[in-house]
Amino acid sequence: MLPNFNNNRRPGVIPQVRSSEMYLESQLSWNVIIPAENLNVEGLMLQKAIVVRLLEDFASKKASKNLGYFMAVTTLEKIGEGRVREHTGDVLFPVEFSCVTFKIFRGEILEGVVDKILKHGVFLRCGPTTKVYLSHQKMSDYKYVPGENPIFMNEKMSRIEKDTVVRFIVVGARYVEAEKEVQAVVSLEGDYLGPISQSSV
Repeated sequence: MLPNFNNNRRPGVIPQVRSSEMYLESQLSWNVIIPAENLNVEGLMLQKAIVVRLLEDFASKKASKNLGYFMAVTTLEKIGEGRVREHTGDVLFPVEFSCVTFKIFRGEILEGVVDKILKHGVFLRCGPTTKVYLSHQKMSDYKYVPGENPIFMNEKMSRIEKDTVVRFIVVGARYVEAEKEVQAVVSLEGDYLGPISQSSV
């Protein structure tokens, strides 16, 4: 009989999601597969093997459409009773856990760091999201200034250059399954939006 690690978790619907701006706290139910050759351990050692495999699976999954980027497992809620898979002898353990994910929503006001400057706009990084695009059409009072280190600048001499922190509003976001990443389009059209720190270079 395989052990059943159950900490009498409160019943609830899975997944549950609680939002804190772009960070989500979620409860998920996944299946963790432990190879047959790793099943010669018992008790806490088996539980450790399950946790290690869960963390590996969590890291490799990277992101999903509904939850965004997987950031960290916070609590292991329950390890269910293992079920042997007929053809391989591997054992499948149902696991319930809490985690933190990062997702960008339309209409959110966020901050990002300028990563690349092009003639028609800039790319920014925001958390694990590296493809946040700000078009020159969405920062109408800024003009492109070419050079070895190109920048965007307005009449008040406010500069958007590489490594500048910029506050923006999200116009749209989409999840790309093939690349397991989120792409976002943002704007500076609104109050209190724009660069909030300059590069130290």
